[in-house]
Amino acid sequence: MAETPRFEDLLARLEGLVKALEGEELDLERALDAFEEGVRLARACHGRLDQAERRVEALRRLPGGEVGTEPFPAGEDEP
Repeated sequence: MAETPRFEDLLARLEGLVKALEGEELDLERALDAFEEGVRLARACHGRLDQAERRVEALRRLPGGEVGTEPFPAGEDEP
């Protein structure tokens, strides 16, 4: 089973693609491939941020002032 990349790694790859696209040195086909990968990475990053937000909300809503987490089912937004 492949290891899930860290959020920071996904974001760094996305930033690299943006720089490459802004550099105007890619031919059309490579630019389209980079854009497509960038869209996938942006969606994956957004999904991770949504998951983190839900975890924080669950922590804030625990009864009795206890600190803990509640598991969330895996969503469709996971890579």
